[in-house]
Amino acid sequence: MSEKKNVGLTYRDAGVDIDAGNYSVSLIKDSVKATYRPEVLGDLGGFGGLFALNTAKYKEPVLVSGTDGVGTKLKLAFMLDKHDTIGQDAVAMCVNDVLVQGAEPLFFLDYLAVGKLEPEKVAAVVKGIAKACTESGCSLIGGETAEMAGFYSDGEYDIAGFTVGAVEKSKIITGEKLSSGDVLIGLPSTGIHSNGYSLVRKICFEHMGYKGTEYIDELGTTLAEELLKPTRLYPKVCLPLIDKFDLHAMVHITGGGFYDNIPRILPEKCAALIDASAWQMPVIFSLLQKWGNVDWREMYRTFNMGIGMIIAVAAEDAPAVQKQLAAQNELSYIIGTVTPGNKNVVIKGGVFNE
Repeated sequence: MSEKKNVGLTYRDAGVDIDAGNYSVSLIKDSVKATYRPEVLGDLGGFGGLFALNTAKYKEPVLVSGTDGVGTKLKLAFMLDKHDTIGQDAVAMCVNDVLVQGAEPLFFLDYLAVGKLEPEKVAAVVKGIAKACTESGCSLIGGETAEMAGFYSDGEYDIAGFTVGAVEKSKIITGEKLSSGDVLIGLPSTGIHSNGYSLVRKICFEHMGYKGTEYIDELGTTLAEELLKPTRLYPKVCLPLIDKFDLHAMVHITGGGFYDNIPRILPEKCAALIDASAWQMPVIFSLLQKWGNVDWREMYRTFNMGIGMIIAVAAEDAPAVQKQLAAQNELSYIIGTVTPGNKNVVIKGGVFNE
């Protein structure tokens, strides 16, 4: 016992390597700096990120914040040992949420927790975050990488983040303007995005017994590569619409799919009628439904089914909005209308009719 007491233990002996943490910072520094907008003050490494709001841009600025994680989709990143896109999921889940209230994302901060710090892996994740921030027009002004020895399994980590955006008070999108007859315009997703992965993994890996590396002819790629496609970033698509048109509401289709997300913006005595035949459902959803024998209503309540963002406008504005989207080389679909009802969603057409 006396010999053990004389051993000089270090933080590294306990599983936390401060030098590795410092090396990680050196690997990500250039990527982070590349995201800086002119409003960013200071440098990487401070105790807090500084951002000087451009008050000349707004008469009555309102800050809008959002936070989220990636969830069990991370299991796919571990499976493929591919970590350069998962950061986009963390950013997208946050910036898309503040966007639906009309806000321009200003800055983002991430939280990355690991069991053992591997600088190259951390750098890949953060570079993905930085790339997504640049594509969304916001700055990555800080974050935290926590090495938590013994807390996570080898090779695993968790990631979350939050963003702050700004919107002119008079331009906040709340859904209050929605009324019967309004048109619902859908913007396509890139695939499953970042929700429903507990069901996805149960279907694919438990029920079907896939490993993820199988090449699926219908997908034209391996199963894991399809499932790992990052969540689409919508700010650069939608911000020009917010500036130019009177958008009555926007919906980010995440967990809860159509049935839980659309009612969040519906006024009392209004409902949404969705025409599921208006867009081409990505193959991955039909495969998941078939493999798991999942009820179609459950599919539309869990997944985005190929529509990641919905924009509601007055019927007379819909052609101009779609024309603007086409000018931006963006696909869009008229997927439904607002009808009289009780904050409910009815889906018809395609493979599913209620």
